[in-house]
Amino acid sequence: MRHRVVVGVSGSSGSLTALHRAAGEARVRGSQLWVVLAWQGPGGDVGSRGPAGAAVLAAARSAAVERLRLALDTAFGAGGPGVVLEGHAVRATAGAALVEAVDDPEDLLVVGAGARGPIRRLLRPSVARYCLAHAPCPVLTVPPSPLQAEIDAVHRRNVWRLPLDARELAE
Repeated sequence: MRHRVVVGVSGSSGSLTALHRAAGEARVRGSQLWVVLAWQGPGGDVGSRGPAGAAVLAAARSAAVERLRLALDTAFGAGGPGVVLEGHAVRATAGAALVEAVDDPEDLLVVGAGARGPIRRLLRPSVARYCLAHAPCPVLTVPPSPLQAEIDAVHRRNVWRLPLDARELAE
């Protein structure tokens, strides 16, 4: 039985960085690559109740599958990752979906571990921490690309309309 490399994606730049790392690990190990995108219906379980619940869930699942396809296409294009790949859109929280996807101690779980400010930590629990605490296999946390910090800084500068210091360009 071949072991798997399981990676979570959301379409964010951090998750695409983790996806590339997971594909590299799968190639080195000769493993299958499982790409998991977790989704939840609008309003959680309450939103799926009522007469329109089934239609709402079907639309949410369809949107999740399309987001997964877009993430894979953005990451690999037509060439693919160079390993056997399976994509899964799973209705669950991200941490639970990823831990459920790994079932062998020899599997590898790859998650992005982006920078998280104090407000974000309060509002949304860390998927990486959840996976580290609950996964039955090794977990590889991938930091965001160093370029992402620079992009975020430029974005903040533009939002706050801060002047550009030309000395920064010379570095």
